Amino acid sequence: MHPHPVSPATAEHYSWGDNCDGWHLVKDAKLSVIREQMPPGTAEVLHYHERAQQFFFVLAGEAVMEVGGQQVKLSEREGLHVLPGVRHRIRNASKQPVQFLVISEPPSRGDRVAVETGDIHR
Repeated sequence: MHPHPVSPATAEHYSWGDNCDGWHLVKDAKLSVIREQMPPGTAEVLHYHERAQQFFFVLAGEAVMEVGGQQVKLSEREGLHVLPGVRHRIRNASKQPVQFLVISEPPSRGDRVAVETGDIHR
């Protein structure tokens, strides 16, 4: 295997929610690293994961994380660790797009329990 750089230009892309985008930077059986972008005014649905722990890290812009009923504002170069079983969602309440990484161990796909309806992915 030859190491090679990965970026949104080369990674598998998917769309979710209301014009939100994601790129699978690492898609492994034990680890997932996704770069996501959310336009202003968008949000995911409140949910939790039974097994996966996640780390959200803002690359550009500003996001609000609802975690365990609390609102936490994340600015550029700030992150938040979310443990399994903790209800959470990310939203972009700003007027600019937000770009962030979501690191999940193990991967969260198939491990998501929606607390509300109208769900999207992850």
